Amino acid sequence: MSVTVIRTTAKVRSVADLGQDDSEKEIVTMKTYIAITLLIFAALGLACSQQKPAANNDPHAAMNHDSHQNTTVPPAPDHGGMDHSMQSSPNAAAAPYDLQFLDTMIEHHKGAVVMSDPAPARALHPEIKSHATDIISSQQGEIAQMKVWRDKWFAGAAPAVNMEMPGMADSMKGMDMKLLTIRSGNDFDLAFIKQMIPHHEGAVTMANEALKRSSRAEIKTFAAAIIKAQESEIKQMKEWQKAWSQIK
Repeated sequence: MSVTVIRTTAKVRSVADLGQDDSEKEIVTMKTYIAITLLIFAALGLACSQQKPAANNDPHAAMNHDSHQNTTVPPAPDHGGMDHSMQSSPNAAAAPYDLQFLDTMIEHHKGAVVMSDPAPARALHPEIKSHATDIISSQQGEIAQMKVWRDKWFAGAAPAVNMEMPGMADSMKGMDMKLLTIRSGNDFDLAFIKQMIPHHEGAVTMANEALKRSSRAEIKTFAAAIIKAQESEIKQMKEWQKAWSQIK
């Protein structure tokens, strides 16, 4: 903003040299000069205040937007372990028993596959590597078969995973995938055995229940095969566990 300054010149004379009228006129002139001067300074002050940048009240205005490059992002939660908070499907216990068995055993088998996956790369003993590979192959095949039965017998039915089925919850408690992804060598082998034995034992318990409660011959035959295979594997893993626990 530009301000035009009007310069007023007032001739000041001694009151003693003037008549009374002239003295009064001179006083008025001086007052006018002072008033104009004050107005000029006031105008200059107003102009300066208008040209001063307004304060920025935006709380983000002073933020260095380049600081995003230096921001430390907190690590994501570790999801390496199995989800121990797995819950039963809504109203699972009210579903037909065979549907409960299929859905719950499918989830159980998936757990065994996940546990076995790191073994070929991290195990020390070839027996564990071979055993884990066999588990992955057999369990995936059984999952596929159970899904076929489910689609045939219970097409469109809501999920019926029941964590309260005898053997299911207990078999999942010892699963710790984080541990299996950081151990290697003989330490991995022992950790794998320690987790897989109770997992197999849970499957045997579920299968024994199915022999009593299932209304399907296919499921009873399947349950008997699970019991035979996994009891044999449990026995073998216990022998390995005893032998390899002596390794330092």
